[in-house]
Amino acid sequence: MRCDFHMHSSFSGDSDTPMPAMIERAITLGLDTICFTEHYDEDYPEGEENFSLAVSDYYETLCTLKKQYCSKINICFGVELGMQSHLGSLYTKYVHSWPFDFVIASQHLLDHTDPYYPAYWKNKNPSDVIRHYFKETLQNLKSMQGEYDTLAHLDYIVRYAGSGFTSYHYDEYADVIDPILSYLIEQGKCLEVNTAGFKYGLGHPNPCEEVLKRYRQLGGEKITIGSDGHRPEHIAYDFGRLQDLLKHIGFQYYCIFQKRNPEFRRLDK
Repeated sequence: MRCDFHMHSSFSGDSDTPMPAMIERAITLGLDTICFTEHYDEDYPEGEENFSLAVSDYYETLCTLKKQYCSKINICFGVELGMQSHLGSLYTKYVHSWPFDFVIASQHLLDHTDPYYPAYWKNKNPSDVIRHYFKETLQNLKSMQGEYDTLAHLDYIVRYAGSGFTSYHYDEYADVIDPILSYLIEQGKCLEVNTAGFKYGLGHPNPCEEVLKRYRQLGGEKITIGSDGHRPEHIAYDFGRLQDLLKHIGFQYYCIFQKRNPEFRRLDK
């Protein structure tokens, strides 16, 4: 697998890595295509991270670097949109205002709060939070009016749920996960396989193997692959491990996108 379709640079509020450093690392690793997917979370809670996006500067810089490195690597223009149910129309207009190659839908907030912060979990039952998260994900996907290409890190919430929940079992939440998977399949959208779960020590990608198996059982075939790298050393993180896992489950292809159009690549290439 020579493509990483989820990475960030200093244009994202949670990264301080200059874009050229990410590109140079990708070239060193032998990748032939990458996609920057900088964060844009409209209406993010005040006083926490700043996930606004200077998209004009981002696009101008990317175009310059795309031309500079064109003989070495293909660089695509993407965005990661932080879903909330009231933002669908705004995001639809936004996506049509810029020539994105690829659009990621992500569920980062719950109850307008980021569960990344330990304070969110105080006096809450983690299992209830996880269930609530999956329900909100489906609701927010429906609000996106189809203007996304993949759903990122479906079980992102378990990264922060605490000991005993990072290795959750699909069966416990099948009734709220299956509708998400079925909806993606019905809409012709992709499910992202995100290797940051390995990086965080979860022992599995996001989503976990059980969810990926269920997606395949339901007829899901379209996946995208990304490291969610915010630093050079995280690009294509554990992609070799992931390739064997996906082939064992029954996937044969993964998707990359250019001008919002999917291109299918074989996992064994």
